[in-house]
Amino acid sequence: MGGMGPPPKPNARRRNAQVAMTRLPAGGRQGEPPKWPLIDDVVATAKRDMARRQADELELALLEPDLTGRQRAAVQRKLDGAQATVTVLDKQIEAQAALEAELWRDLWATPQAAAWERLGWTREVAQYVRWKVKAELGDLDASKEARQLADRLGLTPLAMLRLRWEVAADEVAEQRQERTTRAKKSVRQRLKVVDSDAVAGP
Repeated sequence: MGGMGPPPKPNARRRNAQVAMTRLPAGGRQGEPPKWPLIDDVVATAKRDMARRQADELELALLEPDLTGRQRAAVQRKLDGAQATVTVLDKQIEAQAALEAELWRDLWATPQAAAWERLGWTREVAQYVRWKVKAELGDLDASKEARQLADRLGLTPLAMLRLRWEVAADEVAEQRQERTTRAKKSVRQRLKVVDSDAVAGP
């Protein structure tokens, strides 16, 4: 019949067919996190090392006998600045490493981590951790990168929906909650009976 178009292929999928969801464990991924795959922050380490070299050179410059009082004071100011930079960067690198280790451990205990492990997304998660920690330390550009990676890794409800991930119901916890609720109701009913007996008197 004209205008009807070709017949549908027998094995063609319907466009509105439901796509199966990947169920993630409500209790999160079990076991130790993978080994941290990234090297130390190269930029922060390089800045710290450059400041340290500058401080060493300025300390040597202070030993020059020909320096005038004004020159010596100028070198001392630069030395103080370089040493302060080294201290700040040392603290930053130390704090970043500690925060990365903590966030890495926490993320690999989430339900999403079960999917990451199956997909082999270890380095992707590590990159998110690095950007997220930098953002928490005040880097605004890093916060943009962290948000993008959070979406790709399914760390928001909308991102989980796009990835077709859902957290499986924790049946054990639900049963435990149901028993607790029933027990509370039973206690309340017994208290009502006791109260009504007390009001009624002998």
